[in-house]
Amino acid sequence: MRFVKSLFGRIFSRFTIMGILIIIQFAWMALMVMRLGDYSRSINIMFNFLAIVAALFIIYRDESSAYKLGWVMIICLVPILGTAMYWFFGNKRPSKRIKNKIEPTRARHRDDVRQENCLSEVYSDRILETIKYIADYGPYPAWTGTKSKYYDLGDKAFVDMLDDLKRAKHYIFMEYFIIDEGYMWDSIFDVLQEKVAEGVDVRIMYDDIGCIDKLPLNFTSKLENAGIRVHVFNPLRPVLSLVYNNRNHRKIMIIDGYIAYSGGFNIADEYINKVQYFGHWKDTGIRLEGMAVWNFTVMFLNIWNSFVPTEEDYSKFRPHVNHPQAFDSDGILQPFSDTPLDDENLGENIYLEIINQAEDYLYIYTPYLILDNEMLSALKLASKRGVDIRLVTPGIPDKKIIFRLTRSYYLPLIRAGVKIYEYKDGFVHAKNFLSDDKLAVVGTINLDYRSLYLHFECGTLMVGCSSLRDIKEDFVRTIERCTQIREENCKTNFFGLLFDGILRAFSPLL
Repeated sequence: MRFVKSLFGRIFSRFTIMGILIIIQFAWMALMVMRLGDYSRSINIMFNFLAIVAALFIIYRDESSAYKLGWVMIICLVPILGTAMYWFFGNKRPSKRIKNKIEPTRARHRDDVRQENCLSEVYSDRILETIKYIADYGPYPAWTGTKSKYYDLGDKAFVDMLDDLKRAKHYIFMEYFIIDEGYMWDSIFDVLQEKVAEGVDVRIMYDDIGCIDKLPLNFTSKLENAGIRVHVFNPLRPVLSLVYNNRNHRKIMIIDGYIAYSGGFNIADEYINKVQYFGHWKDTGIRLEGMAVWNFTVMFLNIWNSFVPTEEDYSKFRPHVNHPQAFDSDGILQPFSDTPLDDENLGENIYLEIINQAEDYLYIYTPYLILDNEMLSALKLASKRGVDIRLVTPGIPDKKIIFRLTRSYYLPLIRAGVKIYEYKDGFVHAKNFLSDDKLAVVGTINLDYRSLYLHFECGTLMVGCSSLRDIKEDFVRTIERCTQIREENCKTNFFGLLFDGILRAFSPLL
């Protein structure tokens, strides 16, 4: 009976209904276009001409060559349908509706995130160049006056998150890609209701597609009835649109302006291993306390005020307002956000900066490994010049096709000297870069096309922090629980290579 009820719920879920309606629209449009082409030779020639123009347009664009190649191949294989698919699913041009909402707000508050100090603590001019790049093109400043704590599991972070939420006195801001009902959410929701009763300003923002098959239809009204202000980011409607490409994949919790959490974990039971769908869930994150939290606050408020205009002056949310005492300082922290609304691939460029600066070692956690030529070449070159590169991926995948695609990149990396490990106990959802005991990034940015080009993402550049030692120790412990992948493990037959080639061609869609 429970199985039947679950099956019935899935069949008639909002996700299924919306998906069917969008597929029907796309199929109808494709059918009409093909029938028009069959009806008239002139129309068919016109459609094929448009496909050629679309392919040339893709080649001309300043984008990843692998991304362009994949779409050009699709258009060559199915010109009319491929052009339509690119327009709706592959075109990185952001929705005008979203851009016209967010960009004016970001522009008005650009001075709020202007770099003010000279950061004399920086180890080298090369690292300073990376910091200045983020400050200029994020724009998000780097800060001292902040201490960090690293979590090697979401389970451990959750304990501290609850404690900090219980101590909140002024406001709580939460922004997540996924919220799912269960032990983790219920525990947080209980605290949030208590805080609202105490007069704390509680705001929650979550991505609609990230939560579409998880939350009940009355979830938003339930929050509002509890006194919690809520915004659903980029809600899905049963209409074909470019806007659905741009998801909010960030994970941020801000408490009273001077405490923040961020990392790979969302608000759902699998992230704290209360349930295990793919074995043990390995995730990471950080807690910041101090001045650098301001960057996360501005990230949240910029999107919030773009859709729910509330305040123009952000000054009352600065860290020192609710914590007038001086903050402890531990290295340099620079939270940043990557947006699909501009032409700056900030997340990818920061990853490339770390790879290119590495001299001794580079350790990477990533759940997905879908590399463009620039990233693949940078990793191979760094390894060939003597950098010890170790890359940890899942042993139990959450998406089997993506896992197959991930493994297709192993062989060229291994032949260049990169060491690749798969986590035997389960799924790695962490997104970490660590290099030379000097700098790291912990955040939400996967090594795939959607994270690097289409989604709103965030991360924190960490320079000279004591947390770097904890990140390194976590890598060393985790590698002991991994299987090292060797060249002989990557061999496949002709049909396997053919399948992998097809997956790579269609990887922009995945």
